[in-house]
Amino acid sequence: MAVPVIAGLGTAHPPSAGQDELWAGFFSRHFSGSTRAMAQRIFANSGVTRRQAAVSPLLENVSEWPTERRMRRYQVEAVPLGRQAVERALAEAGLAAADVGLFVVCSCTGYATPGLDIVLARDVGMAPDTQRMFVGHMGCYAALPGLGAVSDFVTARGRPAVLLCAELTSLHLQPARTRMDTQQIVSHALFSDAAVAAVVVPNGRGYAVREVASVTDTSTADHMTWDVTDTGFRMGLSPQVPQVLSVHVRGLVEELLTRHGRKLSEVDGWAVHPGGPRILTVVERELALPADGLAASRATLAEHGNCSSPTVLLILDRLGRTARPPERVVLLAFGPGLTLYAALLDRQD
Repeated sequence: MAVPVIAGLGTAHPPSAGQDELWAGFFSRHFSGSTRAMAQRIFANSGVTRRQAAVSPLLENVSEWPTERRMRRYQVEAVPLGRQAVERALAEAGLAAADVGLFVVCSCTGYATPGLDIVLARDVGMAPDTQRMFVGHMGCYAALPGLGAVSDFVTARGRPAVLLCAELTSLHLQPARTRMDTQQIVSHALFSDAAVAAVVVPNGRGYAVREVASVTDTSTADHMTWDVTDTGFRMGLSPQVPQVLSVHVRGLVEELLTRHGRKLSEVDGWAVHPGGPRILTVVERELALPADGLAASRATLAEHGNCSSPTVLLILDRLGRTARPPERVVLLAFGPGLTLYAALLDRQD
């Protein structure tokens, strides 16, 4: 039986700006009244030092744009960003686009038909019989069910597959209000744009995908929402999210590891989605990780912000490029539902 192996990762980022620059150049004026002082504290304590934006508020203010205009811009910006990520991943894997059997695209920040899956498959030269799948509105954890889908395909068919996560959160800046709720301020302080592609092949060198697992607490479904409005997509984020994660994260990870005869102490690489500094602190505490256990996650948050679905793959890419890449990695990501996803990877040479 074929073992699905991540043989190539490709990343792509739009232009970058410093968090302080974004605050001084735009958000200090976007927030007003009693909201401004609170927003400044949230920005300063976000753990973010730089972020990327395909549509930078320093250059154009999209906050009053109708959703239709934002969706048209999404297609303009996402296609070249996604293409760059896919082509880099294919090159790293030493694979031709025509060899791809399945192309999965994850995105919750824009929609169009024909979608990114169709346009990019054509533009990078995938074969007409390449199967496609679009995963939408799963939010920050979408990379892991996407990875599960391509891994299952590779195992069953023995053919390569490509996963692309592409998000343009910058298109969903919300209109200024005299009083803006805390969850909107948090999302404006954290979110960023990126595209990451992963090439998964049968056997080969790279990180073998052993299993993808999940748990959903439907009693807290209203804790994280992503609503389509007339002025883009609006984030709903309860401050109770870290508390819910603390209830479930250790059980999910330990059960996953136990099924493969492993223990927490045997994991030497952690790629944990940085939904914010508090989430990383909770995961670190619940899993009793060493002080530097989430260094890659914190560094990714600092340099790239929260890019939604691509973020966990950005962290995996960072881990793989260290002087001594980890042998065993657990990926963790969280999102609407409230849903926790985990994946176990083993390095295979």
